[in-house]
Amino acid sequence: MKKTPDGVIFAVSMRKLVALIIILPFFLSMYGGGMSVSSGQAEGALRNLDKEIKLFESYKERRVSRIDSLKKDRSRMAVGSRPWLEQTMAIAKSYNAFNNDSALFYYSQGIEWSAKENLDSLETEFRLRRATYLSISGYIHDALNEINDIDTTGFSQGLRSTYYAATRQMYSYISFYYDGHEHHFDKWHNMAVDAQKRLLPTLPEGSDAYMLNLGENYYYCREYARSAEVLTELIARIEPQNPDYAIACHILASIAGSRGDFNARIYYLALSAISDLRNATLEVTSIQELGGLLYERGDLDRAHNYLNVAIDNVVQSRASVRMSQTTELLNIVESHHNRQMAQWRRLLYVIIVFLFICLIALVAAIWYLKRQLKQVASMKQKLQTANRAKDVYISQFLNLSSIFMDKLKEFCKLTNRKISAGQTDELYKITKSGKFIEEQSREFYKVFDDSFLNLYPDFVEKVNALLHPDEQIILSDGETLNSDLRILAFMRLGIDDTNRVAHTLNYSVNTIYAYRNKLRNRDINRDTFEADIMAIGATPQ
Repeated sequence: MKKTPDGVIFAVSMRKLVALIIILPFFLSMYGGGMSVSSGQAEGALRNLDKEIKLFESYKERRVSRIDSLKKDRSRMAVGSRPWLEQTMAIAKSYNAFNNDSALFYYSQGIEWSAKENLDSLETEFRLRRATYLSISGYIHDALNEINDIDTTGFSQGLRSTYYAATRQMYSYISFYYDGHEHHFDKWHNMAVDAQKRLLPTLPEGSDAYMLNLGENYYYCREYARSAEVLTELIARIEPQNPDYAIACHILASIAGSRGDFNARIYYLALSAISDLRNATLEVTSIQELGGLLYERGDLDRAHNYLNVAIDNVVQSRASVRMSQTTELLNIVESHHNRQMAQWRRLLYVIIVFLFICLIALVAAIWYLKRQLKQVASMKQKLQTANRAKDVYISQFLNLSSIFMDKLKEFCKLTNRKISAGQTDELYKITKSGKFIEEQSREFYKVFDDSFLNLYPDFVEKVNALLHPDEQIILSDGETLNSDLRILAFMRLGIDDTNRVAHTLNYSVNTIYAYRNKLRNRDINRDTFEADIMAIGATPQ
């Protein structure tokens, strides 16, 4: 055994330990340990897959760049030479599961030049590998003829291993075409299993290829626990970028499916799909299978996305073996997705119609409200006009009354003079007593009080609300307004002429001033006394 530094051995051991810890839950579940992948882990793997899909184009560009580099190197070699043919083989392998047409082209080119150069073993390897990819592309008859025309006599150990690997893969691909036809499927599937059993002794025991084929063979033989044991050990020691990692995870997902562990199946299919994406492997089944499972679970958006990726991969890789399966699943999901979209569209139309009706109702309501507001504003304007008219009418009435009082006083003076002249003693006595004026004043007050309170029926209460509680005006029995209130009433009517007020009420100007000051001092808000009186509103009649 080749010696390695202790540090390298330790690093490898630690990497294996970490990987075993990661896969331990699934490993234990295979042996009845009761542990399984949680729904959170499955969802986390799906989220990682969603991220990798966004990077898929960059992975494909990277693979194309590697292929271009191989072609560039080959262009510097002599055409038909062994190094040139070996580079052709490398280019053809680089197209495996990426572009089958290109792979077939370079395998065919290798066959042609190997035959010319009499390199029989290299020609045979080219033929074996071409047969595999003829079956992927649907050329089953050509693939079988290719294999049957090969003479296996004298094969080296390496070439025999390539032969069994090619036939195993070819028979497996052929069986896919008969999916749903049990008799034919079993025939080709059993041939693939038999070829794999023959392949195992030709592989170095313990190698990655040996572990992968051993685990797969255990799975085909339904020895799920042994298969899980081998494959978990394999994925613990290889990188996710290794193509064998994707295959091993897909088989582990199938084992989980056979045990009814939905979360584990989703989890390992996602890991397999991620590995395929990073390797830009287009001829795949994991993401296609994931799409079908998520469709059954009701995750239609992801199912639609994954199957679209799968169908794009099938078209680009020219792998007709996958075309029918992926197309059928995609049609089912697409049909369901279209029905769902149709339902959403119908719901959207209903919402739009409802919103349109609401909009019409809102416009009608706004129109009606504006109309009502205009009517209210018109009524308010009319009321204000009426109130102003009433104020004017009262003012005019008072003016007339004032004039009447003036004339009455002049009459009294005239009568007084005549009496003084000795014309009528009785008339002199009447005028001298002032009873006539008092009677006319009382009559004026009565008319004034009734007219004013008809416009301002709560005037007394409003005035008292402005005054201190212990300073409020209390009317005597039979009184409607008193002197204080009449002075305030003149103020409310906007009659600011103190002389006129004094003259009308038969008071002196000083008396009017005294009354006003006294009332202002009784007011709660002395500074706003006049404004508060003017703010007392009239009651519409």
